[in-house]
Amino acid sequence: MLKQKIKNEWQEFCTLMKNVPTIVVVLFIISIFAMNLLANKSITVPVEWLAMDCGIIISWFAFFTMDILTKHFGPKAANEITIVAVLVNLFFCFLMFIASIITGVWGESFVSGSEAVINNALDKTIGGTWYVVLGSTIAFLVSAMINNFSNYGIGKIFKKNQDSIGVFVLRTYISTAVGQFVDNFVFALLVSHFFFGWTIVQCITCAATGMVVELLCEAIFFYPAFLITKRWKKNEVGKEYLELRVKEMADESINNGN
Repeated sequence: MLKQKIKNEWQEFCTLMKNVPTIVVVLFIISIFAMNLLANKSITVPVEWLAMDCGIIISWFAFFTMDILTKHFGPKAANEITIVAVLVNLFFCFLMFIASIITGVWGESFVSGSEAVINNALDKTIGGTWYVVLGSTIAFLVSAMINNFSNYGIGKIFKKNQDSIGVFVLRTYISTAVGQFVDNFVFALLVSHFFFGWTIVQCITCAATGMVVELLCEAIFFYPAFLITKRWKKNEVGKEYLELRVKEMADESINNGN
């Protein structure tokens, strides 16, 4: 029974990966990799109680993608693709770490008298540190699950108008606000608070500021996202996977009834 369950889940996952547009998965993975790399650079702000990092300029795209995937394929599919993206990100982080420990000189380190210092700094930035990678991975996984399930849950409330732009905006804004706050706060708490000396107030303000920036980006890009979901439904994108999910949910319902 368990063996068959695992086999069915694997078949469903393979069908999902075949049905999701490749460009969406690629851009999703790139956004996760880029925001984790950019999180190494803090942003200088004129007030002590506010702290931010450069990951904020691209992290919105990951949530933008998850909202589209959740709307069309459901939260389970969005979560599975998120896990795949995180694993790919960790693999490339490992490759970047290997590159950082290979003996050599970065082109930007050729500054008279400072070559060794700059080269070492570049190695550490590209190679990353275990706590930044671990913190960002945990924060994103937790926030992604919250974002995807909350997005789906809000959509279920409006059963008769799930495809309307109003419902799409509502589910996207609320899930992104909650997910982004959690992502920024968990990362700031696990990494910035313990390793960079941020105060709890700074962690909270960073999370809130990040959330606001993401919502502003949603205000700009929500309509293209809405059009994408409409086009996918019209063109029956992922039809094979969606039909498989309906069949499996029906089978589970029958089995539970028995």
